[in-house]
Amino acid sequence: MSLQTPIQNNRRYDPNEIASYYRYRPWLAWARALNVIWSFAAFIFSLKWDEWQNQVEQNKLKRATQLRQLLTRLGPTFIKVGQALSTRPDLVRKDFLEELVKLQDQLPPFDNAIAYQLIETELGRPVKEIYSELSPSPVAAASLGQVYRGRLHTGEEVAVKVQRPNLRPVITLDLYLLRWAAGWLAPWLPLNLGHDLRLIVDEFGTKLFEEIDYLNEGRNAEKFATNFRNDPHVKVPAIYWRYTSTRVLTLEWLNGFKLTDTKKVKEAGIDPEAIIEIGVTSGLQQLLEHGFFHADPHPGNLFAMPDGRMGYIDFGMMDQLDETTKETLVDAVVHLVNKDYNDLAKDYVKLGFLTPDTDIRPIVPALEATLGNAIGKNVGDFNFKTITDQFSELMYDYPFRVPAKFALIIRSLVTQEGIALSLNPNFKIVEVAYPYVARRLLTGESPQLRRRLLDVLFKDGKFQWQRLENLIAIARTDENFDVLPTAKLGLEYLLSDEGKYLWRQLILALTEDDRLHTEEVQRLWNLVKDDLKPNRLLDVAIGVLTDLSKERVAAILPSVTAIATFGIKR
Repeated sequence: MSLQTPIQNNRRYDPNEIASYYRYRPWLAWARALNVIWSFAAFIFSLKWDEWQNQVEQNKLKRATQLRQLLTRLGPTFIKVGQALSTRPDLVRKDFLEELVKLQDQLPPFDNAIAYQLIETELGRPVKEIYSELSPSPVAAASLGQVYRGRLHTGEEVAVKVQRPNLRPVITLDLYLLRWAAGWLAPWLPLNLGHDLRLIVDEFGTKLFEEIDYLNEGRNAEKFATNFRNDPHVKVPAIYWRYTSTRVLTLEWLNGFKLTDTKKVKEAGIDPEAIIEIGVTSGLQQLLEHGFFHADPHPGNLFAMPDGRMGYIDFGMMDQLDETTKETLVDAVVHLVNKDYNDLAKDYVKLGFLTPDTDIRPIVPALEATLGNAIGKNVGDFNFKTITDQFSELMYDYPFRVPAKFALIIRSLVTQEGIALSLNPNFKIVEVAYPYVARRLLTGESPQLRRRLLDVLFKDGKFQWQRLENLIAIARTDENFDVLPTAKLGLEYLLSDEGKYLWRQLILALTEDDRLHTEEVQRLWNLVKDDLKPNRLLDVAIGVLTDLSKERVAAILPSVTAIATFGIKR
């Protein structure tokens, strides 16, 4: 294998192979490193000079433009950093933000002649034979490629994505330098902060190499579309495989408005709050249901469509979660909001934020002190910005670390929250997230989710009425939530072999000391009486009981009769 392979031909990221290549070409690495260092040093000096000359306000727009131009000049790796910052109005001051937003799809395009030649080389035919129309210049230029608007000879309107020339060598060199810098910085940082720095760079490098393979992006788009095939609120463009290659991607054209363009979104009659909810809910579905999530959801990749749907594009940077991780994330959200910090610390161990041999006893009160303040008195006070600020303090005092896998998850969540904040500065992500988790637990179709509900509803062997009340109250904040199918699922589960424990504990809670506790039954009845009128409750009960054996019905009938009689009397 030649030394040029990792630069020109390899489609997979291999840090060892890349390091071997540059070990024999140190002048390339040093030249690039000096260019980056000098560029940022000059920019920082200009900021300090403005302070010394009392010209900060006068030159702020000039410096914002200078930063955008600096990141653009340094290339795709640094543009990616700028894109991530462009979604955080709570982190970046407004003048800088307005310039960084331009990095999403307003970058300088490369020459059209080169783009057209690349299309013909990759697809093996003249452009006119492939497309009946193709815009003479790109409609958008991003960090890794530029997009043309066209039409196939069969009439379909399409977007044609063409990759920038010489992209792989530039990205490879930057990743090599980032990895070298991560290794050099790690010993100077606290162990927990420096532990996974190179692994995080490797994770980013792996995803970046996947992103510049347009065949991989097409497969990701189809998998994503399959996951949301029954969701009327999410739109994914179709891929035209006959006109797609590693460096050219032809896909369905989506008409829509950038999520950050609040004015156009409102003028189109689209409710920004509804779009926010679709974005957050679909993001949670990606993480907690499908386990396959969009890791680069900046505003250039998300559109509010005229019919109210959310349109997703750019599926180059995706990642997959296993079942255990998905279930533990659900646990962590519930434990965080319920303020079960001991269980939350155990979740951190399972997710890899703490090593298995970590003594969590001193960490639990620290979590309570830090995250308790971050969440505040109610769920709506929570946001990721608050949590990350508070959590960063714990990173220095306790052996927390960020697993490489979660670098992309955190980036995705923070980016989505940033988009929502641009539409609504008062947005609180958990106001949407926790009702979703509550509904998932209450209507859990899998044994794993039902076991999670047990963990939520029971603590130290006792039934937690307040938590059940909170779950149902929060789930009801969604107008589409109906307690009837939830109750039916619950009854079916209670009367199954798997639900024996829950049924026993519930009956014990209602009939403690061999007597019916009317105040507890009243509490249960109050939860469902508005949704379950006696005749509807009877329908549910009959539907479930007819599927049981006579012996099972006889065993539970006294308790059911007592509870039902109480409810009807009320």
